[in-house]
Amino acid sequence: MGDTSELDSIDWRILEELQNDATLPNRTLAELVGLAPSTCLQRVRRLREQGVITGSHAVVNPVAAGLPLEAVVSVNVRPHTRPVVAAFRRFVMAQPETRSLFHVSGQADFLIHIAVADSTHLQVFLVDKLAARTEVRNLTSSVVLERVETRALTPPPSMRPTHRRRQPSS
Repeated sequence: MGDTSELDSIDWRILEELQNDATLPNRTLAELVGLAPSTCLQRVRRLREQGVITGSHAVVNPVAAGLPLEAVVSVNVRPHTRPVVAAFRRFVMAQPETRSLFHVSGQADFLIHIAVADSTHLQVFLVDKLAARTEVRNLTSSVVLERVETRALTPPPSMRPTHRRRQPSS
């Protein structure tokens, strides 16, 4: 991945716009950030080559997809060795319920964000999938009551542009 010091305020504007709508046509993106289309395209290519932009994806609403119950599961594994961690990571990421996995320091070893259909589905995931694994020593689940997130990674204060967002011309 490229060093963040290589990103200027225009790069951050491009990243902001693409994080808000990855389907923007290059011409529209160029207008929004105040660049010629060819220059904008070159910058986006460079951001991809540097590994700053790693892809784009559709955001799926779990409620509309029939998975309205979300939970965060704290898990401790033993022994906490690289082979056990790697195997557990592969297992969790292969589960259709998994939305994200965090290997963390602190009281838990892992935090797993899941989406399930209902409390019965949650119980099956916790008891039949997670607790059944020999390396799992402890788990605690917390039902998500509300999720508020940001889609956009923003620049550090020293890289924030000072100009206002330009509106695309009609």
